[in-house]
Amino acid sequence: MTTRRAYSGRYGAARVITGIGALFAIIEVVYILLNLFGTNAGNAFFKFIQSIAVPLALFFPGLFTFHNQDWAVIVTYGLAAIFWIVVTGIIARFIR
Repeated sequence: MTTRRAYSGRYGAARVITGIGALFAIIEVVYILLNLFGTNAGNAFFKFIQSIAVPLALFFPGLFTFHNQDWAVIVTYGLAAIFWIVVTGIIARFIR
C-alpha cells in the first residue's frame, strides 16, 4: 500500500508540473493573439497578460530580428511557449 501511495504522489506532482507548463504556454499564446489582433496597449487586461508573458519569454525576445513586428511576436513568444511545454514535460517525465 505504501508503494502505491508514493507512486500516486509522484504522478500527481508530475501532473502539476505539466499543468504549470501548459498554463505558461497558454499565457504566451494569449499574448501573441492579443498582439496580432491589435489590442489597445493601454487596456488593463493587456497590461496584465503582458506583465506575465514578457518575463516568461526568458531569453527569446531579441534572439531573432524580423522586419515584420507580427512575425517577431509570433516567433519570440511561440518559441517561449514551446520551451515551457518541452521543459516541464521533461521534468515531469523524470519525476514519474
